[in-house]
Amino acid sequence: MTDHTSPGIDWRDQPHAEIERDGVHYTLLGTAHVSRTSVDAVRAAVDSGEFDAVAVELDEQRYKAMNDPDALAKLDLVKVIKDRKLAMFAANLGLAAYQRRLAEQLGIEPGAELKAAANEATARGLAMNLIDRDVGQTFRRAMHKLGFWQRMKIGSGIAVSLFVDEEVSPDQIEGLKEGDMLESSFGEFASGSPALYSALIDERDQYMAARLRETAVASKRVLAVVGAGHLKGIANYLANDARDPAALIEELSASNKKKRIPWFSIALTLLILGGFTWGFMHGGAAFGRQLVIQWIAWTAGLTALGGIIALAHPLATLAATIMAPLKPFRPPGLSSGVFAALVQVRLVRPTYSDFMALRDDAQSLRGWYRNRVCRVILVFMLTNFGTIAGEWIAIANGARHLVG
Repeated sequence: MTDHTSPGIDWRDQPHAEIERDGVHYTLLGTAHVSRTSVDAVRAAVDSGEFDAVAVELDEQRYKAMNDPDALAKLDLVKVIKDRKLAMFAANLGLAAYQRRLAEQLGIEPGAELKAAANEATARGLAMNLIDRDVGQTFRRAMHKLGFWQRMKIGSGIAVSLFVDEEVSPDQIEGLKEGDMLESSFGEFASGSPALYSALIDERDQYMAARLRETAVASKRVLAVVGAGHLKGIANYLANDARDPAALIEELSASNKKKRIPWFSIALTLLILGGFTWGFMHGGAAFGRQLVIQWIAWTAGLTALGGIIALAHPLATLAATIMAPLKPFRPPGLSSGVFAALVQVRLVRPTYSDFMALRDDAQSLRGWYRNRVCRVILVFMLTNFGTIAGEWIAIANGARHLVG
């Protein structure tokens, strides 16, 4: 096998921690996600012959994306939309675009040391375990912990980051050297939100420590390659957490959907219906009809404008426009943008080349309009933004007339 490591590299010079538990010796190697030195140190550690298993801070989805060029082309976009996961897909695409900008700016692929650890372990016949939580579960739990306005703020931030092709700031690069890819991507939000920090960092520390214990049953010496930002947390939980690892993994993987009541959506629906009822009862039929017409005009009009700006197929725009005023009668999560995206993806089908060019096209506004996969997301987001803007303008106008 070709020796990839730099001459004289000693992986023990890198941040690391060693923990003995349940008859297994764990070595946690902290890495910088944008450092060639970390790549060389990881290869030196795996090649040292000291370990019989290697654990990597990756989940199955990210591992496949790193090693399978056709992974995106195999995506069932219709299923993603029907499962109401398009917003999550957009967030993943934003992360991919951010990583691509880093790669172009620094000349190294973010997370290259994780890919090197996994591939080197496999090539040497060592047990290789992916220990990070699924990125989709992490995003869902993060959003679940936030209020409506915080989610709107993050959604707007992701949307802006998707369309703005700018260099990554020196502060973000330094954060990646010492921290975590997800935390760096959402740094300004995570720093001001303990709930978001918990989902992005602390919960994953617990999850990865539990995964290390769960997957090490047949191993004696395990090398765990993790970002430097996780080193202290994982070491603490690995050494001291007495909870059953399987039960903890199940708990940290749950989305808790059943426990969450969409109070905001319920309150908004009651506010809308209550406003209409009040208008008809106290202002008469003409006044009530005026409120309904204003509601339809604002929600349908701005939704249609969003579809036009997104250059959506006319029928996709029509579908969203029809569904927009029906907010009080739509189940939570089934937005006008979902209907628009479903029509768009069926009438303007993405090609294989669209999927293959997705990460590159996602870095520029022109690419978003050219790429059919990106266009589906664009249609979804802009029609939704139009609907939301229309709802609040209509509510404000209605309230002004009711109290005027």
